Amino acid sequence: MFPTLFTPLSVGPIELSNRIISSGHETIMVTEGVISDRMHAYHMARADGGVGLIVVQVSQVDPSEGDDGGMLFAFDDVVIPGYARLATDAHQRGTKVFAQLHHGGREAHRKGDGTLPVPVGPSAIPNERFLMMPRELSVARIKDIIGYFAAAADRMRRAGIDGVEIVASHGYLPAQFLNPNSNQRSDEYGGDAQGRLRFLREIVQATRTAVGPDLAVGVRISIDEVGHDGLPSDVALDAVAELDRDALVDYVSVVSGSSATYVGSHHIVPSMAHEVGYVAPRAALVKQRVSVPVFVAGRINQPQDAERILASGLADGCVMTRAMICDPDMPRKAKAAQTEEIRACIGCNQACIGHYLGGYPISCIQHPETGRELTYGIITPAPSSRRVLVVGGGPGGLKAATAAADRGHRVELHESAARVGGQALLAEKIPGRAEFGGIVTNLEGEARRAGVVIRTGSTVTMQCIDELRPDVVIVATGAEPRIPALAIDGNLPILTAWQVLDGAEVPRGDVVVVDWRGDWIGLGTSIALARRGRRVTLAVTGPHAGQSLMQYVRDEMTADALNLGVSIVAFTRPYGVDDDTVYLQHVLTGNPVMVEAGSLVLAMGHESVDGLLRELELRTDIEVIGVGDCVAPRTAEEAVLEGLKAAASLG
Repeated sequence: MFPTLFTPLSVGPIELSNRIISSGHETIMVTEGVISDRMHAYHMARADGGVGLIVVQVSQVDPSEGDDGGMLFAFDDVVIPGYARLATDAHQRGTKVFAQLHHGGREAHRKGDGTLPVPVGPSAIPNERFLMMPRELSVARIKDIIGYFAAAADRMRRAGIDGVEIVASHGYLPAQFLNPNSNQRSDEYGGDAQGRLRFLREIVQATRTAVGPDLAVGVRISIDEVGHDGLPSDVALDAVAELDRDALVDYVSVVSGSSATYVGSHHIVPSMAHEVGYVAPRAALVKQRVSVPVFVAGRINQPQDAERILASGLADGCVMTRAMICDPDMPRKAKAAQTEEIRACIGCNQACIGHYLGGYPISCIQHPETGRELTYGIITPAPSSRRVLVVGGGPGGLKAATAAADRGHRVELHESAARVGGQALLAEKIPGRAEFGGIVTNLEGEARRAGVVIRTGSTVTMQCIDELRPDVVIVATGAEPRIPALAIDGNLPILTAWQVLDGAEVPRGDVVVVDWRGDWIGLGTSIALARRGRRVTLAVTGPHAGQSLMQYVRDEMTADALNLGVSIVAFTRPYGVDDDTVYLQHVLTGNPVMVEAGSLVLAMGHESVDGLLRELELRTDIEVIGVGDCVAPRTAEEAVLEGLKAAASLG
């Protein structure tokens, strides 16, 4: 099915078995700067799944650069055993391993003690996102950093790694030197295009000398940093063309965006709001300028999309990192033409980059085994087969049912609605988030393939349970919208966000959406109403819209709302309504805030639907486990993880 995707690819002296690449991405699984057992198991799951190349996350080359506790150290020999073990075990599985060498420059991390490091850059030009004013590097320090890259590359050679990748992407230090907006030097490392290229050129030259002829050397670079002062695309293209002309690189890995700006950072891990494979045309521009293989990243989540990009000649290798965070076995399934069994990434960014930005080990809301391979990576058959009843067919119930069936239990799932999916069926109706419905497709397919009997339109009562006589009941009955107490004086129409997203007619006039949680619901409902041509005020309890969302998704949705004319009022809670006014209260000052409106829409969180769970908890003859929102309203991530844990706990 995928003749190009599974064709071997020569990258300098290294041959990849296929063209599927797991790119460098931070995992928060590092222990004191070295590859931990947890991180090793994470990468081995992808190697077992058939990936052609693993590029390990960034390794810090400069010992003076700040460390937030999650980075690998390439400046000390202590890292060599971990890399060596990773390379040896990956090679046994047919996978090659490259290391990623990095210096953030002004994009600096906090130190382990919470203080700020001294950020550095080619010039004292601050960034927008991290509010860092860098110290201009002296020529002597520049030479030191070039030496750090070479020394780190030599450590990778001694560890048996197959190649090294220099990170010149996303506004990091080499890109800062290339960029005339951040490099205003007049010495040999600035002044003109050749001067600004000198830093990257000398890093690559020193790296190639350090690793010798047996390792591949590549550069990762952003073509379009998508920011007001980002690296111009023509400068980036000229840079890689010159490196190729001088035979310094064996490949170029193309990305987009920059860490330095809010709008540029969205493209580091683009959400489902971006088109599939949207960076591929930019990779094609690089292919026109270089003779070496070109990799491309950016929303390539399915093998058919990768095949199309490769067959069209836009690139030579496809970075499919999140696709394999979601389904480590994606390459193996694609090669075996088992495409219907692939658990497709939906680009939600919740547990992958969302966890990273929060300082937690990465995972996947659909596949919580990711990052937990040492705990849940191997399915353990149950000592005996039990009859398991799952009540509720949302993501948590579906995952519990599948995991229990995979362990050998006899599982029935009952869902009171006509379709399984729960709140995910509403989430997919939020503008720009239609792919979220893929979680239902994936989890339902896995449940049916595992042998789960699914009954929809079936409301489970205590009488039903007595008739079915299960050994275990897993309750996943979800939640419903919370309706707060309001002072009502008049007939202003009041709806819930659920009703709006489900297509309910909203009376004419301006709309106020009140949002307590600051997640997708209030912001998404506001966008939906604005797209219907309504004038919307979004009143949020927190300091800004989308407070609970990871930054990339929050900023993109906020920009969408603002472009549609949504007015955002922060630090407010709903107090009451009359015929034509919504009364709010400022949460800090207590002062009243009044907004004229024709209707009010509530996005005030949820209340657990836990009646059945509470009744069952009084029984002593049935084992009962609650998962997801019926225990406490949260997100799909917690529901799916608790479903997995519930099944794993069954004896």
